[in-house]
Amino acid sequence: MKNLRKYFPAGRSLGEVLRGRARVVKAVDDVSFSIEEGSTLGLVGESGCGKTTTGRTILGLYEPTSGSVVYDGRVVHGAGGGAAARRAMRRNIQAVFQDPAASLDPRMRVGRIVEEPLVIYGEGDPALRRSSAVAMLEAVGLTPDHYERFPHELSGGQQQRVAIARALVLRPKLLVLDEPVSALDMSIRAQILNLLRDAQSRFSLTYLFVAHDLGVVRFMCDTVAIMYLGKIVEMAETKELFRNPLHPYTRALLDAVPTPGGGPRKKPLAGSIPSPMALPSGCRFRTRCPHAMEVCAGTEPPMVEVAPGHWAACYLHPSAEA
Repeated sequence: MKNLRKYFPAGRSLGEVLRGRARVVKAVDDVSFSIEEGSTLGLVGESGCGKTTTGRTILGLYEPTSGSVVYDGRVVHGAGGGAAARRAMRRNIQAVFQDPAASLDPRMRVGRIVEEPLVIYGEGDPALRRSSAVAMLEAVGLTPDHYERFPHELSGGQQQRVAIARALVLRPKLLVLDEPVSALDMSIRAQILNLLRDAQSRFSLTYLFVAHDLGVVRFMCDTVAIMYLGKIVEMAETKELFRNPLHPYTRALLDAVPTPGGGPRKKPLAGSIPSPMALPSGCRFRTRCPHAMEVCAGTEPPMVEVAPGHWAACYLHPSAEA
């Protein structure tokens, strides 16, 4: 993703209409990152930070306001992207959504749900599509008996396995996993996470893992990007980020993780997230930051490489101020 922005129009007051101005929600605002083939990038942040919008823009469900999404060296969304590039990438980028019950058609049987991508792309005859669907159901831990069932006859974990099977049946290269276990029971989460890790190895997959659970992110991801109010504020390899968080927001997220003894490790953040229609000047986190300085209210801090492979956007680090 290169300097990606996605803005949504918001309601306008009478005064704004008369002045010819329109308010926008800056859901994703100048975000850049890359995912190496075969790796997992975790995108983490509070609800409303723009992480789901980022994933949906990669999928093409949203058209970028500006910037671009580049897949395998070709622009697929944004300026310079063409219809041919989009068609070529669609089967290579699939999604698993948060709520499996909402992402499966309740009127279709499981087998038909898994076969549908094959039908859309004209893959094989009915017998071959059925055998491919059954094989994929078995690959995700289900049995051929599930082929004729409806989604409502399955548990939440089984429904998510069907959603994963549907995403994998075209043998894609990249999966956008949007909170794939947050709607599941704790006992089922581990099963689905292990399934995703096994599938990544078996099918040579690359993941964008959207989540807010730092424990899950630590288990699943090679690299983590922390997002706040439409901006990435820190990015590093997973072990490095958990060992040495540089941005105050990252530290606050880690401090809020409950410990086995109960309760957060430190005092939680004060205040609430500002409105994305009225963003603070300078650093967007400064209104909640315990280390806010005068410089933070001026120019927005740039993303700088504070240590090898460890990027942060914060004036606490001399390289950012320079």
